[in-house]
Amino acid sequence: MATVLSVSGSPSVSSRTAKLLRHLDARLTAQGHEVIPLDVRTIPAEALLGADFRHPAVVEAAALFDRADGVVIGTPVYKAAYSGVLKALLDLLPQYALAGKTVLPLVTGGSTAHVLALDYALRPVLNSMGATHIVQGWFTLDKDITTAPDGSVTVAPGTAEALAQVVDQFSVALGRTPLLAAAG
Repeated sequence: MATVLSVSGSPSVSSRTAKLLRHLDARLTAQGHEVIPLDVRTIPAEALLGADFRHPAVVEAAALFDRADGVVIGTPVYKAAYSGVLKALLDLLPQYALAGKTVLPLVTGGSTAHVLALDYALRPVLNSMGATHIVQGWFTLDKDITTAPDGSVTVAPGTAEALAQVVDQFSVALGRTPLLAAAG
């Protein structure tokens, strides 16, 4: 099926956002997609903050975006916007790095006061990068994501159902055939 790049924009090693993404990656893999995880925090800070377009880790990340048919972008909300580490990476990618891609934006946060960050902070940037189709995203409260001692992730029932629907819609959108221009 499709190749999906699953990007965690969290700077934290113990990130609920990253854990949620890896949990959802399993659903996409079960649907037959090849999923490639990318934790932006693993890209050296000096490359991101120094805007080093030629750094091997930045070049590799850009190649992953180029290879993907679809991109899941997950980020925690900080100060009513997506994370700075995600911003730093997106700034280093080519202007139209998302052209021809289907994109699923996911946001996590501590309160529902942050829900608007999805549509008013993240979505405009993804759109400006040329995303062909940005599917309905989803905001998840941190408290709805629980990690067991063995590393397994549990999502609160109502949230789990909503996320499954959003991921399934993304999966279906990945299978869409682009419309061809009418012959004229």
